[in-house]
Amino acid sequence: MMPLLLPPFDRFSTTFGMLWLLFAGFTCNGSEHAATVTLPAAFTDLLPHFLVEPEDEYIVKNKPVTLTCRSTPATQIYFKCNGEWVHQDDHLIEHTINPATGLPIMQVKIDITRQQVEKVFGLDEYWCQCVAWSTTGTQKSQKAYIRIAYLRKNFEEEPLGKEVAMDQEVLLRCHPPEGVPPAEVEWQRNEDLIDPVSDPNFFVTTDHNLIIKQARLADTGNYTCVAKNIVARRKSTSATVLVYVDGGWSEWSKWSACDADCSMWRSRECTQPSPGTGGKDCQGTDLQSLNCTSEQCPQTASGAEDVALYVGMVAVALCLTLLLIVVVLVYRRRKEGLDADVADSSILTTGFQPMGIKPSKPENSHLLTIQPDLTTTTTSYQGTLRSRHDTTGKFSMSSNGPLLDALPNGSHTLHNGKLNSDPSEFMSRLSTQTYFKTLPRDMANASYGTFNFLGGRLTLPNTGISLLIPPEAIPRGKIYEIYLTVQRKEDLRLPLAGCQTLLSPIVSCGPPGVVLTRPVILSMDHCSDACPDNWAVRLKKQSYEGAWEDVLLMGEELASEPYYCQLEVETCRVFSEQLGRFALVGESLNMAAAKRLRLVLFSDAYCSTLEYNIRVYCMDDTQDVFKEVMQMERQLGGRLIDEPHVLLFKDSYHNLRLSIHDMPQAHWRSKLLAGYQEIPFYHIWNGSQRYLHCTFTLERLSLSTCELTCQLCVWQVEGEGQSFSLDFNIAKDTRALDSEFMLMDSNGTALAGPSAFQIPYLIRQKICSSLDAPCPNGADWRLLAQRLKLDRHMSFFASKASPTSVILDVWEAQHFHSGNLNQLATVMSDIGKQEAMIFLVSDGEC
Repeated sequence: MMPLLLPPFDRFSTTFGMLWLLFAGFTCNGSEHAATVTLPAAFTDLLPHFLVEPEDEYIVKNKPVTLTCRSTPATQIYFKCNGEWVHQDDHLIEHTINPATGLPIMQVKIDITRQQVEKVFGLDEYWCQCVAWSTTGTQKSQKAYIRIAYLRKNFEEEPLGKEVAMDQEVLLRCHPPEGVPPAEVEWQRNEDLIDPVSDPNFFVTTDHNLIIKQARLADTGNYTCVAKNIVARRKSTSATVLVYVDGGWSEWSKWSACDADCSMWRSRECTQPSPGTGGKDCQGTDLQSLNCTSEQCPQTASGAEDVALYVGMVAVALCLTLLLIVVVLVYRRRKEGLDADVADSSILTTGFQPMGIKPSKPENSHLLTIQPDLTTTTTSYQGTLRSRHDTTGKFSMSSNGPLLDALPNGSHTLHNGKLNSDPSEFMSRLSTQTYFKTLPRDMANASYGTFNFLGGRLTLPNTGISLLIPPEAIPRGKIYEIYLTVQRKEDLRLPLAGCQTLLSPIVSCGPPGVVLTRPVILSMDHCSDACPDNWAVRLKKQSYEGAWEDVLLMGEELASEPYYCQLEVETCRVFSEQLGRFALVGESLNMAAAKRLRLVLFSDAYCSTLEYNIRVYCMDDTQDVFKEVMQMERQLGGRLIDEPHVLLFKDSYHNLRLSIHDMPQAHWRSKLLAGYQEIPFYHIWNGSQRYLHCTFTLERLSLSTCELTCQLCVWQVEGEGQSFSLDFNIAKDTRALDSEFMLMDSNGTALAGPSAFQIPYLIRQKICSSLDAPCPNGADWRLLAQRLKLDRHMSFFASKASPTSVILDVWEAQHFHSGNLNQLATVMSDIGKQEAMIFLVSDGEC
């Protein structure tokens, strides 16, 4: 006999429990919320057995599922889910009698909701099991597993279009999206379902690939992989299969009779088969001729008709020759007239002309190893920035968009690389041009400067955004006024599709259309997890017409392209030979793809009422967004109450939840009606707002209460979470907003010439001339890239005229604030180049 088990909410001793089961009874009609029944004496020695056991179920969206259990004979039936008894009030009981055997039948039902399943956070799967009792013993049913059903949007592998010859085998691959339950796959051709049973030329493999055994002309079409389960139905992108037929020759015809020219011929046609659907034509000639023997040639006498024919042909040939000569003469005369009207090419760069800035040429070569004193250099340009040859005619330009209008008459002087100009005058001139209508008007998000061939740098303080203009990037003799701005996402909508999300700020640098001889380096933060296996990262650029175009796919860069992207852990560096508006967009390839969210907590600096607010900001983990939130909270009078935390937010379609716990109930209470607040997944992944926030409104029971301790949790459903342990006095402003989280950049926003670089210009030239030339022992630019941990970009460096110069540009962009010339000198010394000695100078000598 099996031992008798009782649920935890009927706790009797074994003896009293047996008596209770034997003598307790009740009358049942329909459904009752009780789970015991008295068995007839004839059935008291029978163990219960199950007629219906609970089955595995899937929760679709928010619809609960019902589990059913039926047993005979049984005095009690209860469900146990994940090791815990389900309360008896949650059971729906029905009692019937088997008319054939007279045995009592008990049926129990319970409902399982999505919230119950989601509470099993990070544990095993949710399961339920029913237990049936009789006076003889107990029986347990099989476990039923309850899972939340879903089907992701993106296929892990989609079919690709192909061009195949007739009778060739075709394989179309398809790996459906991840889903629970696993998706079933079917194939369509031109939106019609493919049935391999009715057409055995098709075969679907166990891993969902489609095989066309022998391609026919009728198999040409658009093929789509369709994945479906109980939640949704997804279609892949269509793959076009083109079945072509190469032409084939027919048999040669018989030779013809000899004609008047004493020749005979035969022909064939390209009809076996005829070329179709883009197939190749037959190769070779379709007509053959052969001279006849003299005996076979017909004897004919030439007459006056033949002479007239030959004369006519000669006359026509002479006329055609004269006509051709006349056409050539007219064409040459018109071409000479067009050449005389071509304007000066300097107008394509707004007429900027040389300034005459040339470094003095050293008389002795050993002076190149001495760092020049460039700190007191003052370069002045008097007059307007227009062409030296003032032309009265006007030239309309419609190539790559308008450049900035030339500056008004006056002088602009660069002192130690810093620019003296009026920011409001510059922004007002920008706003008058069509392309710059969407530029931000506040100078806090913009930087600008005037640069020549010596290069320079533009920086937006505390945003992680900068533009490095290397030496020689601007052609000698040209002066450009260049700007750098950061756009707000709500000001400029960036179209996102599917699983795409914005990973960086939208940054503009310009004006577009200026001529650059080397790529500039645009540095900006990104918020991806920097795992290339999880992302397809694209660099987007806005065209002059306003459309966003993909100009680069990370991992598939070509050396011939004008763009290149270097993705570091938190920073993206874009190499571009064209200025414009850029953004980094990521498309998740699997559920492991995650973007970094920065969680920041603020509260009111001063509170004189019973209510107290805590604001939780969830933002992309980039410095520019953090700066914007800090500036806004400073205006609101907020205070930072804890250090920011970073949360990895995955592309799992699950929302972000926020809750507050462990408050001292004697002093505080939350005015939140629900147990948590929730931010929808799509607002974070595809939303246009730069930051989102939730407010927790607390109420203290007395104005004298100032100490607040609580636990604030932020987590993604079925994902990662972060917890803030708060313990502070609301009456004391213990942390100012200008703390170590908001370090003010003391450097200027625009630096021109030598002051923008750590490596002096002449020394830089000497290093490039030393390392650009290949060295047999490998002590050249390749070893420099390896020592600076840039060897993964070796092919990009090799495509440039001076690989060393580009490597030094990257070093300058990475180490502008923290660069150490002595460390670079050590690297040069390890390579075996004596040029490292040039760095060993004191700051006073620089």
